[in-house]
Amino acid sequence: MQFKHPEILYFLFLLVIPVLVHLFQLRRFQKEYFTNVRFLKELNMQTRKSSKIKKWLLLFTRLFLLACLIIAFAQPFFKANDSNNKSNEMVILLDNSFSMQAKGSKGELLKRAVQDILENTPEDQQFSLITTTGAYWDTDVKTIQKELQNTNYSSVPFHPDFLLTKAETKKPNTGKDIVVITDAVNLDTKNISSLDSGKPVYFIVPKAENKANVAVDSVYISQTLDNFYEIGVTLKTYGKADNDVSVALYNGKELAAKTLAKFTETSETLTFTIPKKDFHGHVSISDNSLSYDNDYYFSITKPEKSNVLAIGENAKNNFLSRIYTEDDFVFTSSELGAVDYNSLEKQDAIILNELKEIPQALITTLKSFYAKGGNVVIIPATDGSVQNLNSLLSGFGNATLQAATQTERQITKISFSHPLYQTVFEKKTDNFQYPKVNSAYTLSGTALPVLSYADQTPFLASATNRLGNVYIFSAAINKQNSNFQNSPLIVPTFYNMAQNNGKTGITAITIGKNQSLIIDALLSKDEVVTVKNEEADFIPMQQILNNKIKLSFGDYPETAGNYSVVKNNEVLKNVSFNYPRTESNLSLQNENILKDYTKTDSVSTVYNDIKSQRTASELWKWFIIGTLVFLLLELFIQKFVK
Repeated sequence: MQFKHPEILYFLFLLVIPVLVHLFQLRRFQKEYFTNVRFLKELNMQTRKSSKIKKWLLLFTRLFLLACLIIAFAQPFFKANDSNNKSNEMVILLDNSFSMQAKGSKGELLKRAVQDILENTPEDQQFSLITTTGAYWDTDVKTIQKELQNTNYSSVPFHPDFLLTKAETKKPNTGKDIVVITDAVNLDTKNISSLDSGKPVYFIVPKAENKANVAVDSVYISQTLDNFYEIGVTLKTYGKADNDVSVALYNGKELAAKTLAKFTETSETLTFTIPKKDFHGHVSISDNSLSYDNDYYFSITKPEKSNVLAIGENAKNNFLSRIYTEDDFVFTSSELGAVDYNSLEKQDAIILNELKEIPQALITTLKSFYAKGGNVVIIPATDGSVQNLNSLLSGFGNATLQAATQTERQITKISFSHPLYQTVFEKKTDNFQYPKVNSAYTLSGTALPVLSYADQTPFLASATNRLGNVYIFSAAINKQNSNFQNSPLIVPTFYNMAQNNGKTGITAITIGKNQSLIIDALLSKDEVVTVKNEEADFIPMQQILNNKIKLSFGDYPETAGNYSVVKNNEVLKNVSFNYPRTESNLSLQNENILKDYTKTDSVSTVYNDIKSQRTASELWKWFIIGTLVFLLLELFIQKFVK
């Protein structure tokens, strides 16, 4: 027990006064003798005994009365259990990721969490509130009421450790009471590693009543016909989908097609047929769970002819001219000595077809071409220089070729998931006729295998810098060395290797994935392009690459949708953005990792707990009550004790 005014306890020495008074009041009884005192003697003894008891009772009552009164003025108290953190600031980390769109017993989890903060935070309470998209420092509920009620959902995953670092940077070396409000979806131990379980950390974990969810996972061109595209739409279900899901395809605001999806497995693929022309729209579904993943935006640009240059003997380039027809490509075949270096940067793909020696000037030009988003295809000559080939490959990663061996090898493995073949095969097959080679180099390094031999070494491998691609064969494919030209794989392989993603295919960029886009455009030194739609616009990072522009988007835009790349009010290209689907699976709630922290059900519980832990137990009231009790007891003794 401690005292606010311990100096008042010196008045306890005054207790000696009642003791002295009591001693002076003790008088001796005088004896009187009578002839017959038998009855008087008995009465005298009883009166003397009861008088002493009464005086002692009054003495102790008055001593306790004065002692309680003096101690009450000294204001005794018991120290609070958590007094060391009494000066802590309150920091609330609020999860506003898309999984908080789920509905709990009282509505959407995020909206209910905001209401809990507004209703149960004392008006005079100062706190800082941090979300994945913003922060409010040293504020109160009245000041940020409107901002909180208008809090938007974010595609950025909730990482409390990152948000807490913001708070520590803002106010270093300051004690903090941390309140984390999250549904714990996708939460892992790394996300809470900076939260010290030995300090005040409270978790409020609202729970969704319905964890089943359906999401539009991807959209792609499954087949290209003469005048139409077949669009594949993949839906994924998390949990049990009890009802059929309505799926609508929109071109702009116009409804292009509609159907129902019936789930027999965890994913379902639907097919739509649309005209082979520009498309700028989205796929939309309707379900009773999360809404952020119900729309998938995509753009299709009317195919432009890709420019393809094959460098090699014209006789060996003949098979390429049959693949790169005038309908889809501008194909040029050139001998090594006749190459126009000025035209190389205008190409979309350059094929080095069995060159025995590659000049250093061409190697340097190809490295620059690849860095700016071009595709390079390397087919080695049977009797080429390994050292010269490796000098070329050094500009495209760490792939290397070892000396050729005169051993027949069969090509037995296809990487069906590789981008070259994603739209080629409807299903995996193992019973195709295996192509073979008579002589081949051994290709090693980190290049991604596309086609492999029976011994698992690559026949064809690829590497990418996110802009351009390089495709490396480990063997010559002329008819004397291989029958690959007669294989059904030859057409889709070379056709897709020459495609420029900026000129064909679907443009659907995932926000936050730091993807880039290259478009054909000429800009002056001070010109910039803008990405905009009817509701928002922003200027992406851009790099001029001669007659092209490289655009990098980072975490922009904030809102998914269909946009256009605009230069001086001229639309250069339509582009679409989508939220990542990282929050779609509500069953990934990882609440069990919070066992070392205090979990509560509401903000009011947090404040009550903190108040009870940090409020000292005042005892002076009890001593005042004790004073009154002893006062009443004295009156009782005076009146009833004789």
